[in-house]
Amino acid sequence: MLATQHAPLAAISPVTLYKILMLRTEVFVHEQRIVDEPELDGVDLEPFTELYWIEEDDSVVATLRLITEGDTAHIGRVATSRSARGRGLAGALIEAALSATSTDVEISAQAYLENWYGRFGFTRTGTNYIEAGIDHLPMRRTSGGRY
Repeated sequence: MLATQHAPLAAISPVTLYKILMLRTEVFVHEQRIVDEPELDGVDLEPFTELYWIEEDDSVVATLRLITEGDTAHIGRVATSRSARGRGLAGALIEAALSATSTDVEISAQAYLENWYGRFGFTRTGTNYIEAGIDHLPMRRTSGGRY
């Protein structure tokens, strides 16, 4: 398995940050056509946000962000390049992020991924809703949860 890396934005090299943002743009803007909400929303700049990524062949092939503020963390912007899907890279990043926090973790999951996130101990906490034109649901993993 490829190594997971993580750092706050200020500690990431400009080249790596560019690759992370290119992957997120590829997945969320070009593939999923999310154009009503800005991909660059300012949250990455916050001191309580840490970016996670995996690189292969000089490209970032998977990424997510962990936002830890107060007594709850939030995982978001989970993206894997088409060429790297099905290899467990997003799962490795989820596990790394979960290992880095001792708080409850929430996620706004795309609805079709409910069972996938369930493998990591996340459970549904409410009804489905539409976010950026895509069916989502709220999920939470309590601190100390097992998967």
